[in-house]
Amino acid sequence: MLDTAALEAWFVRLPEVLAATDPVWLVAAIFTGVLAVCMVAVALLWRASLRRARADADRIAEQTTAQTQALHDELTGLKERLQSLSELSLHGQTQLSGALQERLDRVSQHLGEHLQAQQRDTAEQLSQLYQRLSVIDSAQAKIADLTGRVVSLQDILADKQARGAFGQMRMEAIIRDALPSSAYSFQPSLSNGTRPDCIVRLPGTTEPLVIDAKFPLENFERLRTAHEAEARKTAAAQIRQAVGRHVDAIADKYILAGETQDSALMFVPSESVYAEIYEHFPDLIQKAHKRRVIIVSPNMLMLAVQTMLSIVKDARMREQTDVLRKEVSALTQDVAKLAQRAAGLQRHHRLMGEELDKLAGLSETISTRGQRIDALDFDEAQPPAANGRATG
Repeated sequence: MLDTAALEAWFVRLPEVLAATDPVWLVAAIFTGVLAVCMVAVALLWRASLRRARADADRIAEQTTAQTQALHDELTGLKERLQSLSELSLHGQTQLSGALQERLDRVSQHLGEHLQAQQRDTAEQLSQLYQRLSVIDSAQAKIADLTGRVVSLQDILADKQARGAFGQMRMEAIIRDALPSSAYSFQPSLSNGTRPDCIVRLPGTTEPLVIDAKFPLENFERLRTAHEAEARKTAAAQIRQAVGRHVDAIADKYILAGETQDSALMFVPSESVYAEIYEHFPDLIQKAHKRRVIIVSPNMLMLAVQTMLSIVKDARMREQTDVLRKEVSALTQDVAKLAQRAAGLQRHHRLMGEELDKLAGLSETISTRGQRIDALDFDEAQPPAANGRATG
């Protein structure tokens, strides 16, 4: 390393040396001096950079130490937090384990109670099932008895008169349930001596609608029980013949010009028979339409009766509307009379008001004269009262 003290001493002695030195050596010495100065500058720069490097290194070391300390502190805090978290986790795990155990105990208790309740319910249901089985046994006995009664009913329906009575009862039940008693009659007499099963009186006309309930059902039973093609063909032919005769009988006996409606209803007391006619006997339907005989089932008769009921209600409503119109007209006349009387009363009130005004003026005049008399003021120069009725 370069000695700066020696260099400084050499520079102090440099003038003396230059005076006693040969020019050649002087140039060399100058060059050497410049070189030495450069070396000194370089050395000084190097020492300054070294000091800066050491300062930077110290600063970096301090920063590193501070960062290391901060990191150590953070690690210490993190360790403490991890320890706290571990303790909390352990505590929470303990609580969770206790809660789970408690819940498992409750679930076990609830499950035991539920099983006991289910056993009781099962026992009760089995007891009820035994009771229902006994009821079913008694119901089977009743069904057997009812089966015997149905067989007897079939025997009854095998009779033509019994079947007619059955259809009559069904038709009458539908009519009674829907229409008021004044709108129908059962088995009335017509002018030709016939007695239809029912007539329905429609509003707005004196010609009732006839309903016949005597429908031939025996041939349909033969068609239902027939299994051979020839037997079915024979039964179908008998149905066409019987139903066709019945349609002609209704049209001839119950459709009377000027006495009944130009159409009549033929009641079929069975929906299945009605469907059979419309599905397999379209020729009978066409014949009935031509003779103005309408074939109806219980449901169709109920619909027709509901339509008739709507017509009856509408007619009654129109009658009530006429009555209401008359009442409204009378009420309008009464209101007009009331308006006239109110106008007269108002005129009387106006006249009475005018008279009251005059009476008030006269009263004021009398009061003024009384005051003058009390004050002994008989000055004739004062004008009389405004009404002009005062006497001197």
